[in-house]
Amino acid sequence: MPSISKFISKIGLRERRSRRSTQESPSTAPAPALDRHPQGLGVVSEGTNPVVDIVVIHGLDGHREKTWTAKNGVHWLRDLLRVDIPEARILAWGYDANTHAVSGTCCSFLYDHARTLVSDLNRRRKLTDSSERPIIFIAHSLGGIVVKSALIHSDAARQGALPEHRSIKLSTYGILFMGTPHQGGNGVQLGRILTNVASVFVPADDRLLKHLERDSEWLLQQLGQYGPISGEFVTKFAYENYKTPIALGKQIMVVPKASAVVPGQADVEPIAIYANHKNMVKFPSKQDVGYNTILENLQIMVKEAEAVIRARWEAERRAENARGNEMQFSLGFSLSEVNEVNHFVARQEQLIQLQGILTASRDRRIVVIHGLGGMGKTQLAIAFTKQNHESFSAVFWMNATDEETLKRSFLRAADRILQDCFPFPYLAHAVADSDMDEIVKAVKRWLSERKNNQWLIIFDNYDHPSLGGNTDRRNSWQRDSIASKEYDIRPFFPQTHHGAIIITTRSSTVKLGQTVRLGKLKQIEDSLSILESTSNRERLEEDPAAVDLAQELDGLPLALATAGAYLDQVAMSCTEYLKLYKESWGRLLESSPRLVSYEDRAMYSTWNISYQNVEKRNKSSAMLLRLWAYFDHDDLWYELLCGADESAPPWLQALTDKITFTESMRLLCDHGLVDTNTVTRKSEVGSPSYSVHGCVHAWMVGALHKQTDTEMAQLAARCVASLVPSTEDKEYWRIQQRLLQHVDRSFETMAESTGTPHFEPWINGAFGSLYADQGRLDKAEEMYERALQGYEKAWGPEHTSTLNTVHNLGSLYKSQGRLDKAEAMYKRALQGKEKAWGPEHTSTLNTVHNLGSLYADQGRLDKAEAMYERALQGYEKAWGPEHTSTLKTVNNLGILYADQGRLDKAEAMYERALQGYEKAWGPEHISTLDTVNNLGILYADQGRLDKAEAMYNRALQGKEKAWGPEHTSTLKTVNNLGILYADQGRLDKAEEMYERALQGYEKAWGPEHISTLDTVNNLGILYADQGRLDKAEAMYNRALQGKEKAWGPEHTSTLNTVHNLG
Repeated sequence: MPSISKFISKIGLRERRSRRSTQESPSTAPAPALDRHPQGLGVVSEGTNPVVDIVVIHGLDGHREKTWTAKNGVHWLRDLLRVDIPEARILAWGYDANTHAVSGTCCSFLYDHARTLVSDLNRRRKLTDSSERPIIFIAHSLGGIVVKSALIHSDAARQGALPEHRSIKLSTYGILFMGTPHQGGNGVQLGRILTNVASVFVPADDRLLKHLERDSEWLLQQLGQYGPISGEFVTKFAYENYKTPIALGKQIMVVPKASAVVPGQADVEPIAIYANHKNMVKFPSKQDVGYNTILENLQIMVKEAEAVIRARWEAERRAENARGNEMQFSLGFSLSEVNEVNHFVARQEQLIQLQGILTASRDRRIVVIHGLGGMGKTQLAIAFTKQNHESFSAVFWMNATDEETLKRSFLRAADRILQDCFPFPYLAHAVADSDMDEIVKAVKRWLSERKNNQWLIIFDNYDHPSLGGNTDRRNSWQRDSIASKEYDIRPFFPQTHHGAIIITTRSSTVKLGQTVRLGKLKQIEDSLSILESTSNRERLEEDPAAVDLAQELDGLPLALATAGAYLDQVAMSCTEYLKLYKESWGRLLESSPRLVSYEDRAMYSTWNISYQNVEKRNKSSAMLLRLWAYFDHDDLWYELLCGADESAPPWLQALTDKITFTESMRLLCDHGLVDTNTVTRKSEVGSPSYSVHGCVHAWMVGALHKQTDTEMAQLAARCVASLVPSTEDKEYWRIQQRLLQHVDRSFETMAESTGTPHFEPWINGAFGSLYADQGRLDKAEEMYERALQGYEKAWGPEHTSTLNTVHNLGSLYKSQGRLDKAEAMYKRALQGKEKAWGPEHTSTLNTVHNLGSLYADQGRLDKAEAMYERALQGYEKAWGPEHTSTLKTVNNLGILYADQGRLDKAEAMYERALQGYEKAWGPEHISTLDTVNNLGILYADQGRLDKAEAMYNRALQGKEKAWGPEHTSTLKTVNNLGILYADQGRLDKAEEMYERALQGYEKAWGPEHISTLDTVNNLGILYADQGRLDKAEAMYNRALQGKEKAWGPEHTSTLNTVHNLG
């Protein structure tokens, strides 16, 4: 069991006019060691009236100067070339490709280096007014791959997406590749050649070598991307003629000619260099044959470059003018948001049907692709967009699994629009403000522009519709679980009557357009095609057993793909597999009679066969699959399993080794049971993740486990709970957001099996903490109460773990506005902690601090000040004046002084807290933003409204980025902005802020929460200022009734509302 200290009692942090307690603690990371290699652009020679830039890039483990320096000290670029080509500016670019320095290794990928090269070079050329000057690259070894990636990146740049980056590719006249591995050759795979390169320079950074693994798919893909633009450059392929010494006295030809020279390209020429791989770029004198060969080629390039590049720039300007305004809505085609399979068999009938509907006019067209899971709905939509994307000005792929996921897709769409198109101010402002609802509105507005009428949107996996009129006979828990994902997709549609929309769904109730029903594959040839592509076997149509197998699988794409993946992994004939399949089918009929669907039985049978082979080959992989039934189907990553302790079974302990985990996942991927997630999440914390198809997950739950395996469910819950971060962890809220779906799954699993989740108390406490921080207070209360019952039963009412949970319940009740219950909890916790630990223990002080916050909320300011002073003295003595717990009390004392009208003292407290938080946690940490918000309130109270607005906007942007637009902490700053706008006389904006805050509070906390009532009261003041007295009176009466119920008639907040009514 992990340390209880991760979930110790929380310290509250109050916000004025928001009255919320939050809990934050410090997290610091060691500063990275300095890189001893020179990086970025270095000027070797400025040149005399330069007409060309010669840019040199070293390779793996290279050095900006040493790579080009011979043993006799001659740096041929500086000492030789500068003299022989004086009209060239010579620049050397360095990057951290060091593989074994004591100071550490670089963790950037080659493509990251390429983008940095483009950025550095563009910036230098812009500052020196030389953006259109011709460029000649000289690249050694893997530096050539960086150059190719840089030119691919530059070519992809468009208006609105750093268009100046495009200038690098436009200005590039020639490239001299020196021993760059472009491809395999003469029977040697590219992966082998790249291993040779690594062996010369010793083992490289793991993440760099991800691009150098066997098959080298990334580099082969890059060769394909580079091919279409390669003909625009004059290219020289220099190759080594001598072997290079490596370890143990061996010598190898690192990059042979067959790899260094790409045949068949225009304007290319091979050049032999009589040196080994390292020395081919170290020329000791002007007499060196290799130097003279390179020099003469460069002199010819320099002579011809200026006229060619000038003409290219003129053509670019003409094309840009021709595009004009009509191009402002055009985006480059991309499917980076979705995982594409290699074995999709094009359904020509459905593709023709889609094409007829969606490309017929510019009016609004909506197609709903409906079918069972695993039929290929997503892949059909991908195939259509790939075939027809040129018919659309922009294509957007939206993940419609649930409402929050869909909003994140809108954010990615906004980023693409700003990158590729004219920067529409309303879109840029929405993204800058990080308001997800405003981003959705802005993207819809962009899609609704009159001339923007040729776009296509795919809403994928809209499987939980809430469109009105649906009936649901599930049990109450299932209804609650599914209802949490149900939503109406129609508000996400642009309002104008143009554009094309595709919706993929399993639900037959989605009737929003013309329906394309996707059933089983009808043609046996299509089924055999899937088997062939996934099994890597040819001419299966000639194998009667393969035909029988395809017929048996009855045109089910997912089942066919799983069978093919199995046959690819196992030396087995189709006859033998068919026998296994029929045996598996028979066992399913006996053991799972609830699988009434033929389709389910077919798919389950193939998955069972694959699972049995996985189980034979790797026990850990098989057990991981069984365990996954009790996680969510999406986003499982390595660290999620690392909470397994010594009590965990050996197979789970083995998976905490990253190599074992990766090998286990690779085996599952090879069998077609698991996918690697390719979509990048901006907020992702931790390792890359894996997912399983929803149908496969249902098989895990229903077939691998005949009934809920309580032990497995507990293991999954332990793993998740162990990863719930302390608020001392940096960006803890991001980890919480990534864990939330798995916490929900754990809770759901136990509820489904017994009706009552029976977790260990520490798991309940961890889940309660996460739910509380994410604003899901009802769930948090349930988990805390279960934790408290468990601790009291196991250890008694006075155990410190029991008291910590009592404290946390107090914080929860305070957040809910149940102040009497909160006070009772805090007093019980304080009495027990003073007895167990003494009055000066930091855990005791945490409760003292939160009691101070509670007294302040109750208007008992003298008692609050006494509590804060006691906590502050204790923290400073225990931890020092700059500890974050100390700073929390400093912040809250600032709030107290402000409430007392002692504004100068309040400002001093806030400034101290802010400086400390920024030093400890940085400017975007939640605690930092809370203090920024409080400074905004103070400035407003002082009449310094411009400074107040700046503080509020900073706090709001940060909170929306960290918590999202609907979190209660975000809403408090929204409320405060409403107050500010009202004070400035901007009543329409004030009303907008109040309405947003009120809707959010009512959704999160209900109509009678004190924060809800504060905003109701503020709306009353606003309506009175607008002369809308009836509405004002209604607001005041609602606020008064709620406050009298919550606080009583004598509380200062109640009296303020009475005063407003008077």
